[in-house]
Amino acid sequence: MDSITRRQYLADSLSSLGALAALPLCATLVQARAQGAAFKIGACDWSIGKTQKPEAFAVAQEIGLDGVEVSFGQPGSANDLRDASVRAKYQEVCQSTGLEISSLAMGMLNSIPYASDPRTEGWVADVVEVLPKLGVKCCLLAFFGNGDIKGDRAKQDEVIRRLKKVAPRAEQAGVVLGIESWLNADDHLRILDGVGSPAVQVYYDVCNMTDQGYDICKEIRQLGKDRICQIHIKENGYLIGQGKVDLPPVRDAIAEIGYRGWLILEGATVRGKSLVECYQHNQKYLRTLFAAG
Repeated sequence: MDSITRRQYLADSLSSLGALAALPLCATLVQARAQGAAFKIGACDWSIGKTQKPEAFAVAQEIGLDGVEVSFGQPGSANDLRDASVRAKYQEVCQSTGLEISSLAMGMLNSIPYASDPRTEGWVADVVEVLPKLGVKCCLLAFFGNGDIKGDRAKQDEVIRRLKKVAPRAEQAGVVLGIESWLNADDHLRILDGVGSPAVQVYYDVCNMTDQGYDICKEIRQLGKDRICQIHIKENGYLIGQGKVDLPPVRDAIAEIGYRGWLILEGATVRGKSLVECYQHNQKYLRTLFAAG
């Protein structure tokens, strides 16, 4: 979009948000869905202050979300989803709130690297078994911090080797493992092509990739809908729509490739507003933006 068009669009969006904000929250959701919003919107349990806790769903319900991305921890950790009774607890809270588990996430791989720690192969195999038991399609595999593989071909090759071993089981289970990392689209595709399975895709984070200086709209088009399993919509220190990520062109790129999966909110809080207030703004902004596409 040129600058004049974009300014007009943002003005129209803010006007729409003002109208939405005047509605009760449940009415906001009904109106947004009635307007044809094609996307379900969730949030990470850690970013709404309830890491690996069923209580995340009460917070998400107050915000007005459609679901929660739930953390999958080490064996024996609190609320370990390997345990059938824990899974039942999550399924009960989903039923009582009317929300869904959008996906699982293995954030622990940031401190215990998948590329080098032998325990992680078993943990990823565990999540492949757990996902279909919960009726969930996707799990995020994190590659940040200690788990960073950017610029290290040896580690990337080891990730390929390990994923090739587990991918057939993921295919059979009908689930997808999503790589979220600092890699650009070319390096992501190198891993995906090396594994050679539709069960391994990219979990794309528009803020992380913006921070890396990548052309995120070009990358989204390069990867395409068959290589992107889910998308994080995030800002660091800003509300959604007020930070560095230029979302209207992202919306257009997502529409062009035909992606219709979850949009998962992460971060995007500011001082002076509560977490719930920030996320209510964030989900309303996304519903307005994507309904206008």
